[in-house]
Amino acid sequence: MIAVPAAMAVVLRGREVLLVQRRKQPDAGLWGYPGGHIEPGETEGQAAVRELREETGVEARADAVLDVLDIQTGEFSFRLAAVSCRYVAGDPVPADDAAAAEWVAVEDVLAGRRAMSDGVDRVLEAAIAHSGLDR
Repeated sequence: MIAVPAAMAVVLRGREVLLVQRRKQPDAGLWGYPGGHIEPGETEGQAAVRELREETGVEARADAVLDVLDIQTGEFSFRLAAVSCRYVAGDPVPADDAAAAEWVAVEDVLAGRRAMSDGVDRVLEAAIAHSGLDR
C-alpha cells in the first residue's frame, strides 16, 4: 500500500494547543491536529496552513517539520508531516471534516484527558521543545 503524503498543523498559543475532533475515518471521533492531504505542488508547510484554515478558520504561519508519522489503519496509509505553525489570528470554528475545534490545555493533552489519535502527545512534546515552552 502506498502512503499518501499528508500534513498536519501543530499550533501552540501560550499553554494551549489547537485540536480538532475528526468527523471522518480514519480516527472519527478522536482528537488530533488539523490536517489532510498534500495537494500537488504544495509543500508540507503550505498544506498544513491550508488544512488549518479549512478545518478551523485559524490563520498561522508554517515554521518547521517536527516529526513524520507513518500511519496505517486498515485501508488507510499516510506519511504525515507534523508541522509547527505559529498562531497569527482567529478563533477555531469547526468546518470541513472537523466535528469540533478547540484550544486545549497542553497539560490535558499530555495527561490523555481526551480520546486522541496516535502520536498526538509525542508530537506535542516535540512542539513544546521546539517552541521553548516550559514543560
